[in-house]
Amino acid sequence: MQSTDLGNKESGKIWHRKPSPATRDGIIVNIIHNTSDYHPKVLRFLNVAFDGTGDCLIAGDHQGNIYVFDLYGNRFNLVQRTAQACTALAFNLRRKSEFLVALADYSIKCFDTVTKELVSWMRGHESSVFSISVHASGKYAITTSSDTAQLWDLDTFQRKRKLNIRQSVGIQKVFFLPLSNTILSCFKDNSIFAWECDTLFCKYQLPAPPESSSILYKVFAVTRDGRILAAGGKSNHLHLWCLEARQLFRIIQMPTKVRAIRHLEFLPDSFDAGSNQVLGVLSQDGIMRFINIQTCKLLFEIGSLDEGISSSVISPHGRYIASIMENGSLNVYSVQALTQEINKPPLPLVKVIEDLPKKKLSSSDLKMKVTSGRVQQPAKPRGSKIQTRILKQDLTGDFESKKNELPDGLNKKRLQILLKGYGEYPTKYRMFIWRSLLQLPENHTAFSSLIDKGTHVTFLNLQKKYPIKSRKLLRVLQRTLSALAHWSVIFSDTPYLPLLAFPFVKLFQNNQLICFEVIATLIINWCQHWFEYFPNPPINILSMIENVLAFHDKELLQHFIDHDITSQLYAWPLLETVFSEVLTREEWLKLFDNIFSNHPSFLLMTVAAYNICSRVPLLNCNLKDDFEFFFHHRNNLDINVVIRQVYHLMETTPTDIHPDSMLNVFVALTKGQYPVFNQYPKFIVDYQTQERERIRNDELDYLRERQTVEDMQAEVDQQRVEDEAWYQKQELLRKAEETRREMLLQEEEKIIQQRQRLAAVKRELQVKEMHLQDAARRRFLKLQQDQQEMELRRLDDEIGRKWKEAEGKEFCLRSAKKASALSDASRKWFLKQEINAAVEHAENPCHKEEPRFQNEQEDASCLPRTSHLNDSSEMHPSTQISLNRRAVEWDTTEQNLIQKVRNLRQRLTAQARHRCQTPHLLAA
Repeated sequence: MQSTDLGNKESGKIWHRKPSPATRDGIIVNIIHNTSDYHPKVLRFLNVAFDGTGDCLIAGDHQGNIYVFDLYGNRFNLVQRTAQACTALAFNLRRKSEFLVALADYSIKCFDTVTKELVSWMRGHESSVFSISVHASGKYAITTSSDTAQLWDLDTFQRKRKLNIRQSVGIQKVFFLPLSNTILSCFKDNSIFAWECDTLFCKYQLPAPPESSSILYKVFAVTRDGRILAAGGKSNHLHLWCLEARQLFRIIQMPTKVRAIRHLEFLPDSFDAGSNQVLGVLSQDGIMRFINIQTCKLLFEIGSLDEGISSSVISPHGRYIASIMENGSLNVYSVQALTQEINKPPLPLVKVIEDLPKKKLSSSDLKMKVTSGRVQQPAKPRGSKIQTRILKQDLTGDFESKKNELPDGLNKKRLQILLKGYGEYPTKYRMFIWRSLLQLPENHTAFSSLIDKGTHVTFLNLQKKYPIKSRKLLRVLQRTLSALAHWSVIFSDTPYLPLLAFPFVKLFQNNQLICFEVIATLIINWCQHWFEYFPNPPINILSMIENVLAFHDKELLQHFIDHDITSQLYAWPLLETVFSEVLTREEWLKLFDNIFSNHPSFLLMTVAAYNICSRVPLLNCNLKDDFEFFFHHRNNLDINVVIRQVYHLMETTPTDIHPDSMLNVFVALTKGQYPVFNQYPKFIVDYQTQERERIRNDELDYLRERQTVEDMQAEVDQQRVEDEAWYQKQELLRKAEETRREMLLQEEEKIIQQRQRLAAVKRELQVKEMHLQDAARRRFLKLQQDQQEMELRRLDDEIGRKWKEAEGKEFCLRSAKKASALSDASRKWFLKQEINAAVEHAENPCHKEEPRFQNEQEDASCLPRTSHLNDSSEMHPSTQISLNRRAVEWDTTEQNLIQKVRNLRQRLTAQARHRCQTPHLLAA
């Protein structure tokens, strides 16, 4: 057993050496997840689920890490970290890369394993979701919690319906029935209802189980065809319900050490058409026991008391079992290894048959105990006797009856009678019947050794010659052909082998072992003597067909001869393609139901019958191309008529030309190892092998030389390309330089033009500036002139004022002189008059002086005459000195004023002269 620790890796290989499925415990690999931190701990896996192919599974641990394990590609990848524990998983959606995960926060999320992105987030539950069931179409999903179940549309991720129940009842499980549109709801009160998915119309309710074996159902499982429901609980009894008849038809009692059943799941089989017979029962002791529900035989078991199983899921094709162990690790089991012992011995011919009692069966009559290795008969009810008879084997019987006995209790004669009555086997049981008719040994080990040799060199480039759209189908075809080539070397040189094998590969693409053994059995029995004239078509076989055709339809054969049509044209295309080109799938399956049920000569007779039934259109063909088209395309022909014609030819053909006299009877493949196939001219095959090896070596040498030449040519071409690129680059640089020069010249011209425009603008600005300066100077000069004029006016006013003051002072002086000559009483009056006159003159300076002086004279004449005195004689000496000093001061002040006025006039004259000269300077 290999063990893989995921650690902190996000991707890697699941196993580092190819696992051997032949181990007794059947474990392929044990996967654990330990953290590599300072404090390492085990991360327990909680849930696991397979995808639709069964080759990939998804698992989540209690920290929310979700891994995808590709068992086919031996890879694992961490696709999501949800940071919370997952409570349920589903990986079988319509979009193969998407999966659903229910989380501890009661939500359901959809992620993509390729992009690792969140696709959708669905909410609506108020408690933990413990189950996710996906419809067979992948369009709908049902999520179940303890209080409700909800139906979701996975295209829009919207909730369509919600199932609400009373709190006192509770839900055990709600899920889709496989291959149907029915929903089954199981409640804690043991009531089971079936609902229509689209309308949620209640279709039926199962009756209550009998009181003698009443158990509370907790776990359920349904077969792949949806016909049988298994239910169990806290008991060692299992109830099997027939959903078509809607009744309990069997109660299985598990061994006494089983006290409670924790999980149930049916084991699929490729040949049971969904009517699964093996049921896995996980009990409280951690052991999962697989039993046959028909024979109640214990087949095998996984897990142990020391390493118990917590939960398990089985892949859809039934190859793997993924179990979460109680220690938190994940085990992957190989069903092939676990069932090796089952497929070995056939059942004994001696059977024990018991008569049914007359009375109606009770629940105790339905009970069957599970035993290991033998079938336990129904328990005998007390007080009743069951008569049994032992059928002894007739040792002196006919050998033919012994020859017709097939595995699994089938009889070839009975099958032939059934086939003649219905024309074909039931689709549901066809693969099972074929496996019994061909007696396939299912040699897993031998087949694995052939597969392990890898792809044969002959079929490495198969897709070039046969471009198949489905990559999976192409891969299966390549593996099957490679296994045949490794089995016998002749098949590596058989050009028609892909045509012969393709219909079987397409039919059994999900089970490559069965596909290989069916083709090998076909080659050994129905392709006898095909390789005696290798590499030419089997002339001997074609001659047999031609003899049969000559006996039954000479006219048609003569028509072929007349138009040079040989058996290599009207018979060999049908044989090398085993009629797959001229028949539909249903017609081909019906034909091979009859071929596998009869002597190997039946295939050759079918070729002759096909020609005879098509004689009318063939007789109308005259061109070789028309014949070739006819035998390589489908024609308007009833296969039932052809089959009836084959049986007629088998009965009416004479013995001397009948193919069965020249072909051996059916021989099955041996158990354990496949037989050696050497029915071919060995020296030719060896010579062809040697020649092919020589040609391959020559081709390898040629390829090496050609590769060398191609490398040299590639180097020359590369150098030439580089040189051309360099020259182109230089040319581009030259053109770019010329372009830049032109651009520079244009820029220079633009700059010159801009400079000219700038100079013109500067001149205009200078002129404007000069005008502005001149205007400003003129304004300034005018301002100065105005200021000077104002100053001059002020001076004039000052002069006038000073002049008036001087006149007033002179007048006062004269008045004083006059007053000094008067008497006191006359001086006072005179001074008063003078003062009044001075005041009047100050208030009205525009009065003329003449009247004033006239008044002065009049006033003076009006003075008292007694006061006339001589001025010079009568004036006081101090007064005379004061008046003289004032006269001198007035004269000095007057002169100063006259000088200032003169200076001011000279300055104004100079400024005016300067103003007159400035315009002439500007004009210059």
